[in-house]
Amino acid sequence: MKELSEKKCAPCEGGVKPLKPAKVKLLRKQLHKDWKIAKDSKSLTRSLKFKDFYRTMSFVNALGHIANTEDHHPDMEVGYGYCRVTFSTHAIGGLSVNDFICAAKLDRL
Repeated sequence: MKELSEKKCAPCEGGVKPLKPAKVKLLRKQLHKDWKIAKDSKSLTRSLKFKDFYRTMSFVNALGHIANTEDHHPDMEVGYGYCRVTFSTHAIGGLSVNDFICAAKLDRL
């Protein structure tokens, strides 16, 4: 079985159900320990700290490249020395495998 970070996101325009909480917990185990699942299991968030603004923006640009390549885009909160990243598949109102694929790719940065 391929690792999440080696997979490619599949287009999602809705019409599928969000992952069930049990599947969310299973996939979460394959990610960095800092990823947090929302209580309603509809989003996945990680906060990262950086030494300075330059490193923060380098990370944001690298994540932007991944998001565009995968055509799956996170919500981000960015400031001096930090970036908070949240994945959720808005078209289905919850988490999909795509969110975990992109989170795993972020972990490799």
